[in-house]
Amino acid sequence: MVQARGAGVVFDAGGQRIVALEDVSLDVARGAFVSLIGPSGCGKTTLLRAIADLERLSSGAMLVNGQSPEQARLARAYGYVFQAPALYPWRNVERNVTLPLEIMGIGRAERRAAAARYLDLVGLAEFRRSFPWQLSGGMQQRVSIARALSFEPELLLMDEPFGALDEITRDNLNLQLHRLWRRTGRSVVFVTHSIPEAVFLSTRIVVMSPRPGRILEVIDCDLPAERDLEMRETTDFLRIAHRVRQALRAGHSYE
Repeated sequence: MVQARGAGVVFDAGGQRIVALEDVSLDVARGAFVSLIGPSGCGKTTLLRAIADLERLSSGAMLVNGQSPEQARLARAYGYVFQAPALYPWRNVERNVTLPLEIMGIGRAERRAAAARYLDLVGLAEFRRSFPWQLSGGMQQRVSIARALSFEPELLLMDEPFGALDEITRDNLNLQLHRLWRRTGRSVVFVTHSIPEAVFLSTRIVVMSPRPGRILEVIDCDLPAERDLEMRETTDFLRIAHRVRQALRAGHSYE
């Protein structure tokens, strides 16, 4: 679904050259759930934004669903979930979800049917007439996920969507997201700072170094496809989490 070869991103910050990403090569298979994890400022979000054509590569090459990132963006090949829900406060839940379809010129009946389908998928069907300010933070993020899925993209890009939530809400949303991914079969690239979150959700975990962002290690997460929160106490889960933690420590030592 995503192929990066030698990808690099350099920013000009007031005449200072900032290397955000350096020589990143990565494959994301169709139907995979790939988490990007690393210290703050290591380029995780920059890599996600490069996939989405929100940042342009300074070097290397990238394909998204067999196209350039720009072509994939124009073809609406991906949905993007930001760190904050980014919902319009004057539009109710249903109208926030249908906004991309409205922009695409989809008819009202089809828009409402899509909203009903994906709000039901994220467990918010009964809140379709509510406004964002009437919802909790976790519910708002579920609305943003429903919106990202509303036009049925093959790829879902998620930039640390649960980072600002309390631990109990975050655990619940991890469980719901895992079930949603299994039901829809979408490919997902997910940014996180949380080792347990990465291990619980992923099929592969990409460990990144401090800036300039490089890939230190790609770890296969070979846990059973059906997962519950109790799995986090198992030997296999802790073994993978330990590998991720070791790779992160090695990256800091290298720096």
